[in-house]
Amino acid sequence: MVFGLFSKEKALQRTIDRATNKLSQQADRWGALEKLREDGSEEALYGLCKRFSIVCMKGSEDEVEKRWTVEVLVAKGDQALAPLRRYLKNHAQLGFALEVLGQIVPHDRALEVADEVLATEEPGYTRDPERRLDVIKWLGEWKDSTPDDVVPRLVPYLKDHSEDVRYFSAEGIARHWRDDAGEHLIAALINPEEEAGRFKRRLCEILIEHDQPLGDLAAQVSAAMTGPATDGFAVKNGKLVAR
Repeated sequence: MVFGLFSKEKALQRTIDRATNKLSQQADRWGALEKLREDGSEEALYGLCKRFSIVCMKGSEDEVEKRWTVEVLVAKGDQALAPLRRYLKNHAQLGFALEVLGQIVPHDRALEVADEVLATEEPGYTRDPERRLDVIKWLGEWKDSTPDDVVPRLVPYLKDHSEDVRYFSAEGIARHWRDDAGEHLIAALINPEEEAGRFKRRLCEILIEHDQPLGDLAAQVSAAMTGPATDGFAVKNGKLVAR
């Protein structure tokens, strides 16, 4: 009986390996993915999640397979949560997995799981910011996100080492505006350590879009308008304007 169980585990692992082999023919991966869906065990569903972690040579095939995997995991509902959490803990490519998460659990539970990831991704330097970037993008785009969900979670990342992380944190805040959002973006704009022109330009655009008063920080904002990226902006009557 033990031997039979061991053999079954080895067979399942071989199926997972075929499903996640980016060099295989698509037909071979499809067959393996179908077997994992039919198996339906936690380990098989974790194997399905691992499909998100590879990128195939043909982009169209890659997208189709990942979209199919999303649909399968969503259809599994609560059964997919444990393997999904395991995947989120151990892998870097989180975008598709978070898409599944937002569809299989209630709002607050989804945020709890996202917070588990962010707890391991504190703002600052990291060699690979992909994990935190995927969570930040998801929070900004998730249809069930509210300003109170997004702003407190993304503000700390306005000082992250990665410009992409800072940029998409600002984008997420802009989409989920609340009364204190502007002050956080102003603080990011006048940060003396901030040198990224693309980021500073986007901050200016967002502050203009939301007609944000600069208050006592108008002079500091004006002083921060240095370099070609911000040449198209000026402070007038206590607000940023496009020249």
